[in-house]
Amino acid sequence: QVQLVESGGGLVQPGGSLRLSCAASGFTLDYYAIGWFRQAPGKEREGVSCISSSDGSTYYADSVKGRFTISRDNAKNTVYLQMNSLKPEDTAVYYCATDPRDYSGSYYLTYGMDYWGKGTLVTVSS
Repeated sequence: QVQLVESGGGLVQPGGSLRLSCAASGFTLDYYAIGWFRQAPGKEREGVSCISSSDGSTYYADSVKGRFTISRDNAKNTVYLQMNSLKPEDTAVYYCATDPRDYSGSYYLTYGMDYWGKGTLVTVSS
């Protein structure tokens, strides 16, 4: 069965960096779309970034473009989110998600994916 386990969250000062990891099991990562989503307290879930299954194209929310980078290591069945120049408004629970269908990245960032991890908390504060 599909399982996703996030790690790497924590407390970081504004301007700092964190790298989130998502260990996947129960499926082969290179055949699935995979992405990161976040939900801040009192706010709706937001699509942050994803990688398509068909050609590995990457997609980013406007709010994180130029600061966050998504990547995957198929050999380790792991996806990463490198977050630089962090801002207080990046504070949220970050979720890894995956989907076996071949939809566009913009679709996934808007509507979400089929399978979800439990999340890891990122707090950006001085």
